[in-house]
Amino acid sequence: MDNLHHIVVVGGGAGGLELVTSLGRKLGKKGKARITLVDAGLTHVWKPLLHEVASGSLDANSNEVNYRAHARKHHYEFQLGRMKGLNREAKELVIAPFVDEDGNEVVPKRLLKYDTLVIAVGSTANDFGTPGAQEHCLFLDSLKQARRFHNLMLNAFLRKNHEGLHGRDHRLNISIIGAGATGVELAAELRTASRELPVYGMNHLKASDVSITLIEAADRILPALPGRLSAAATKELEHQNVEVLNGQPVSEIRSGLVVLKDGTELPSEMTIWAAGIKAPAFLADLEGLESNRGNQLIVHQTLQTTQDANIFAFGDCAACPQPDSDRPVAPRAQAAHQQADTLFKTLCNRLEGKDAVPFVYNDYGSLINFSHYTTVGNLMGNLSGRSMYIEGKVARLFYVSLYRMHQVALHGFLRTGVIWFMDKIGRAMQPRMKLH
Repeated sequence: MDNLHHIVVVGGGAGGLELVTSLGRKLGKKGKARITLVDAGLTHVWKPLLHEVASGSLDANSNEVNYRAHARKHHYEFQLGRMKGLNREAKELVIAPFVDEDGNEVVPKRLLKYDTLVIAVGSTANDFGTPGAQEHCLFLDSLKQARRFHNLMLNAFLRKNHEGLHGRDHRLNISIIGAGATGVELAAELRTASRELPVYGMNHLKASDVSITLIEAADRILPALPGRLSAAATKELEHQNVEVLNGQPVSEIRSGLVVLKDGTELPSEMTIWAAGIKAPAFLADLEGLESNRGNQLIVHQTLQTTQDANIFAFGDCAACPQPDSDRPVAPRAQAAHQQADTLFKTLCNRLEGKDAVPFVYNDYGSLINFSHYTTVGNLMGNLSGRSMYIEGKVARLFYVSLYRMHQVALHGFLRTGVIWFMDKIGRAMQPRMKLH
């Protein structure tokens, strides 16, 4: 194994895990290369589903992928730990000490040799330095944060239900800052939760007692998507009794209060920040690698970093140029999926002395899911370049297929079919939302 070309992938998100799975099947299984995945967590959950975990409409336990078990099945190695630094000259990755919940060191700092390094560490929330955001907002960057949100939500509903039982004011105010896809879909899921919980015994709290406000600094929600899609989403949210505030930048977050730029103060017992993303801060000063203001590593179209041909980066943490465009590829799940496919071909070529494959992004459109109410989206035509607006059951089918495609990439068609069947059984046997 020590004589094999060692490919290290840092980050087990959607793109990173799909990449090591493909590399393990193609190279690891045949003994052509050693493949290692490094991640700070033990399990993977598809990030676009975290808002469903937070609201309780999805049980993460039944949708997690355990890295160790997956690595054994797909012929790659797994190292638990967080990337801390890099020694490019020695080709060594620095992995920070791993500590338990009490702060006790379990595994000390480690050095991991590599021949080819791939950085796919994703993104974190960008609060743009807004005063009070870190102290008073909830975030949905990780499974741990989503589970914390879910517990806080259940406790808030329980507290307000108790106050309603005793005839006190029991209105619950929830604010979501940022009306991108995550913010919009989370608003719909929370409205579903407010209607489901009374079914399970919280009889003194009605959906009308839960105020959900979606706050966006731009002049419309979903500002990065087509206007027709934004208009349809606004109409659906208003139909679900979600208040939408456009053109309202947030200037400060206080305990129980959101302050807008015009001085308006909104009461808010739960405040969620979903307004923007940036790459992890440690990438901004990583052994001389070039990065931008959002901490993204700047890469060539081949996804190789500009300062080191042996280091690649892709997904949300990389700024990848495109032909005939002055803007890098947008940080979207479909971009990471496509980049993983391209990088798989490039890394296989490297072992054979062949050239890297340039990445060309194909935008297949966007889909926004409003819990079980409806789904809207636009699909891009490959030949015409025009978009087609879809909604309802057809859009929902396409939306669900995105996750199934990710599962196929990780498990294959047969196993994904079994998972789908088990999901159907689970939904029939379990409550409609997670209650603990």
